[in-house]
Amino acid sequence: MSEFQDKQDGYLNMELLRFTTAGSVDDGKSTLIGRLLYDSKAIFEDQMEAIERASINKGEEHVNLALLTDGLRAEREQGITIDVAYRYFATPKRKFIIADTPGHVQYTRNMVTGASTANAAIILVDARNGVVEQTIRHSFIASLLQIPHVIICINKMDLVDYKEEVYEKIRKDYNAVSDKLNVKDVRFVPISALKGDNVVDRSERMPWYDGTTLLYLLEHLHIKNDRNFNDKRFPVQYVVRPQKAEWHDYRGYAGRVAGGVFKPGDDVTILPAGLSSKVKTIDMMGAENMASAFPPQSVTITLEDDIDISRGDMIVAIDDLPSVGQDITFKFCWLSEKELMPNAKYTLRHTTKEVKCVIKSVDYKIDINTLEKITGDKSVRLNEIGKMTIRTTQPLIFDSYEKNKITGCVILVDDATNNTICAGMIV
Repeated sequence: MSEFQDKQDGYLNMELLRFTTAGSVDDGKSTLIGRLLYDSKAIFEDQMEAIERASINKGEEHVNLALLTDGLRAEREQGITIDVAYRYFATPKRKFIIADTPGHVQYTRNMVTGASTANAAIILVDARNGVVEQTIRHSFIASLLQIPHVIICINKMDLVDYKEEVYEKIRKDYNAVSDKLNVKDVRFVPISALKGDNVVDRSERMPWYDGTTLLYLLEHLHIKNDRNFNDKRFPVQYVVRPQKAEWHDYRGYAGRVAGGVFKPGDDVTILPAGLSSKVKTIDMMGAENMASAFPPQSVTITLEDDIDISRGDMIVAIDDLPSVGQDITFKFCWLSEKELMPNAKYTLRHTTKEVKCVIKSVDYKIDINTLEKITGDKSVRLNEIGKMTIRTTQPLIFDSYEKNKITGCVILVDDATNNTICAGMIV
């Protein structure tokens, strides 16, 4: 029993890597994920038998591993990915959450959704076609979302006879693109998702490649610095006031640490009021009087002083304050088929705060194919990306998205439908 418990505890404490896959249509994203799951023995026998039968029924020569991820009927029938498919697997080194995102232009919003929480982005490039418009589009979105690690998988190397010169040309062409974007860490892996070359097992057919396999790279990417552990940010989600008599003077503030490391005794400021206090205790479910709390832990903080704090307020370091204001400028991706209306009013959600806002201006849009700014056209339609400025009815407590992804992102919600219509990254 203790051996089982040790294994279970080890699994729970394993580091989690979230990554997204992107690429043009038919670049093999779903096949790659299927290969990762199959070769790492992360699928059950009955699942394998089911896709073997489905492959035979479709008259295919090989087992179609893409069927492991293309779950919607429309996806299976058309052979394309439409929705974001999340898959989970683990190796002895790490746990993984995969977001398989669509390659079609009309599903750009789905890629933004799937990539918003990713530590890494795998962008597939068909070795026969090289860098295409969708490669640039998805790289730009990865840059926009500040995904720290980008892995370029040059797929279908089996169809170009595993030639080194094909790999090197694509690598050179992509570097010319990434130089224009804020992509910090770019890696290249030549693969064949269909044959399994350099996905989980090293390929003997590309002896000229001296890098790692894709799985080895995913297992060893350094992601501990992907979160902000420097700037203390604690958006208050709920005020804890137990009804028991013995707890009559207890007042705790529950939420998820968005940045920095909090410790008892820390001098803090509560915004927007600007009042100061000290951290008294830090508790979480199953652990009281913790020595510290850090992202993304959900904890309850108590303070030395009795201060009026409510949901949407933020506890921060006394000497490291975020911005506070009502005029917010952010880069956006429009997620709705409903166009932006001039001077429209929407609900803005940011950390634990919800306020009304009005669109002040559309500063520019981006031509994804050329990366040029469009300043004349103020209309905003589905999947378009650009920069806008809004005015909120109450002050917002925020950082730039580059500094802190949690306190630097917003979403806009249509009050009539309650649909999320826009995702924003504060600049």
